[in-house]
Amino acid sequence: MATTTPDIPRSRRPKGAARPGDRIFSGLSRGSGITLLVIMAAIAVFLTYRAVLAISQDSTNFFTTFEWNPAGNPPVFGIAVLAFGTVVSSIVAMVIAVPIAIGIALFISHYAPRKLAKPLAYVVDLLAAVPSIIYGLWGAIFLVPYLDGLNQWLDTYLGWTYIFDKSSDGVARNLFTVGILLAIMILPIITNVTREVFLQVPKMHEEAALALGATRWEVIRMSVLPFGRSGIISASMLGLGRALGETMAVAVVLSPSFLISGHLLDPGGGTFAQNIAAKFNEADEFGRDALIASGLVLFAITLLVNGAARWIIGRRKEYSGAAA
Repeated sequence: MATTTPDIPRSRRPKGAARPGDRIFSGLSRGSGITLLVIMAAIAVFLTYRAVLAISQDSTNFFTTFEWNPAGNPPVFGIAVLAFGTVVSSIVAMVIAVPIAIGIALFISHYAPRKLAKPLAYVVDLLAAVPSIIYGLWGAIFLVPYLDGLNQWLDTYLGWTYIFDKSSDGVARNLFTVGILLAIMILPIITNVTREVFLQVPKMHEEAALALGATRWEVIRMSVLPFGRSGIISASMLGLGRALGETMAVAVVLSPSFLISGHLLDPGGGTFAQNIAAKFNEADEFGRDALIASGLVLFAITLLVNGAARWIIGRRKEYSGAAA
């Protein structure tokens, strides 16, 4: 009669022993991490190689030139306008989207009745899955015409700030409109992640605050927001990453021009992704190398933003551990 040997309890196994499943999972996890690093390194090497080929033939300063004409004789192209437009539109999007996303996440997780919270969370999830070209078409057909009135109002009452001073006529195909559209696009991403973080707050913390006589807002301010601060930062960085690299929606809405203006309501501007999408098909081999060079800058900006977010989160964890 065959006998089977029972599994040895974990507490009685020799030190250092592990189940085969644990070893397989550990190997797969390590291999996945290494594969990701190899892919990132390969992308960086490819972008750098093609960028060097283009920049070495650029007759002007790649970082400060406003013009984009790689087909010229001599070639003239630079990323000053693209960097400015990408950063400004992303900042506008973050200023609008982050507070609203936090408010929606708090409402779904702590205020809304369960019968309303679930459908609302489902709608937010659906918004995150809408393709960017759909947002772009909606922005061009609906958003741009209806923002003319808002632009006029901002120019009338806030024009003294210079930022909202509309110095030229034209429809609202500007960086401010792009920022609003990007805010709408990144809002579901930030909301979803933030909501899940808020739902992980230990119930004992909230119940303890309520038992001490705290109001609902005081519970959120003292228990929920401090617990979810790292998650809010992570969610915001995810949204910022999409805002920095958004292509089709910006290409449909923005009226591009290679001019830098501090007036957000003036038509024109440009972003890295929009410029690549607009010029890649018609560019020759050297023109594509120039576009790849601009893509390398966007790649570096994205890495810096994510690295800064990781550093901030790490510092907060160290501070929280020291305080504990």
